[in-house]
Amino acid sequence: MHRIFVIALFVSLISCTSQKDSGGYFDETNPPLKNIFLGDPSVLLAGNTYYMYGTGVDSDTGIEVYTSQDLEKWTGPSGPEKGFALYEEDVFGDHFFWAPEVYQVEGKYHMFYSVQEHMAIATSENPDGPFTQDNPGYLADFKAIDHHLFIDDDGNKYLYFAKFEDGLEIWAAEMEDDLSAIRENGMKRALSQSQEWEKSQKEPVGIVNEGPAVIKYKGLYYMIYSANHYASPDYGIGLAYAEDPLGPWKKDENNPILQNADSLVGIGHSSFFTDEEDQLYMVYHAHNSAENVHPRKAYFNPVQFVPSDDSDRFTLEVQKPRFEPKAKLP
Repeated sequence: MHRIFVIALFVSLISCTSQKDSGGYFDETNPPLKNIFLGDPSVLLAGNTYYMYGTGVDSDTGIEVYTSQDLEKWTGPSGPEKGFALYEEDVFGDHFFWAPEVYQVEGKYHMFYSVQEHMAIATSENPDGPFTQDNPGYLADFKAIDHHLFIDDDGNKYLYFAKFEDGLEIWAAEMEDDLSAIRENGMKRALSQSQEWEKSQKEPVGIVNEGPAVIKYKGLYYMIYSANHYASPDYGIGLAYAEDPLGPWKKDENNPILQNADSLVGIGHSSFFTDEEDQLYMVYHAHNSAENVHPRKAYFNPVQFVPSDDSDRFTLEVQKPRFEPKAKLP
């Protein structure tokens, strides 16, 4: 939702641990580093370069991108138009450019992003843009955000998104093979508010399941998602699983997998990426502090699937260290 995400400094006077244990890469003098202000983060590995996208401070102008060769040292914003990978003059809409995810499909890069509380797709020859639309417009007429693409082993393409129904609910649908449209006649509700941890009464209160991301592991489909109002300190991340991409989806009874962890509040809108060694990570954002939501900070942790105690399925374990990426000052 309205996420102005921070990939921020963790300059901590309370930590006497190593840089790796404290989470984050920061060197006060050599070189000087700055926070990366993004929300709803996603990371793409293309070639030997990592690209990080998100909802920026100037989300009415477009979507920025930062790059790294090693997940430690970041530069940017490095998009071709004032640091923007997607610039509002190149696409439909003029405000609320949120929650981008970029995929390489058949040699072209596709950015799935929200604009004016609707879903849209733009394309580029390069992962850092410029992303443009040949036919400017929305992907669908109904209001929905946070859309995520999953391509199954058989090549079938599925879209998961947060649809404005009773609050925000997560829906699933098949996509046309060329990504031109959703097959709306087969849309299915995947998740809606149900578990007690999703019903926080800490202000602001919202009926929310959003920010889906799907991965397949040992024959089952697993979805991470976020619940509670994004500005609530109890915003958190849950896990659901299904035997089919369209469901039915069932939530893990041990949810949440990440909420109010360590000193962080407002943790949510996560997605997956793998590094060059195939280590799986989850990238997400949190509030700037216990007192202030914005600008939000981005973090990522290694994660792994571990056997569930009472079944042959798996659950997701968030591991340490927690990283907080930063960029060199220009």
